[in-house]
Amino acid sequence: MKAKLGPSQLLVGHIAGVFGVKGWVKIHSYTDPIENILQYRSLQLGLSTGWEKRRLLEGRRHGKGLVALIEGVETPEFARTLLKTELVIERSELPKIGKDEYYWTDLVGLEVVTIDGYKLGKVSHLIETGANDVMIVRSQGEEAKRERYVPYIRGEVIHKIDLETAIIEVDWDPDF
Repeated sequence: MKAKLGPSQLLVGHIAGVFGVKGWVKIHSYTDPIENILQYRSLQLGLSTGWEKRRLLEGRRHGKGLVALIEGVETPEFARTLLKTELVIERSELPKIGKDEYYWTDLVGLEVVTIDGYKLGKVSHLIETGANDVMIVRSQGEEAKRERYVPYIRGEVIHKIDLETAIIEVDWDPDF
């Protein structure tokens, strides 16, 4: 059984492997760039007993991934028991952002509506394409399971983001 994520918690990665003989672990980071996870010296590990706060003692890039030493993990045998364990931080630990800036996690779940009032669905997730970010919008109801790829271009496609009402207003053709 996995620990349930609380509203103030953000998933930032998981333990993906064991590294060496001193309890180091390989970390799969969901942050961008991946090294950003190493900034958070206090991580919560999603154990079957719930969330357990541990300090990140050391961490570094290793090849294409990351390796880290987590407080209390001193042997490869114990590290192996933590494989696939989710790593979480408190939302309050995120760096402050400017007005009209958003973390992707803030946009997930918001209703996307055209400027004409047509409901396209909810933001499932976002992806990077190189040119611009793209919101993956999944429709609900009659159009169940339809996905739209809406470019995240402020002022041109994205007209308004209102976190209070949980609505993103877009200039987008519903048939596209």
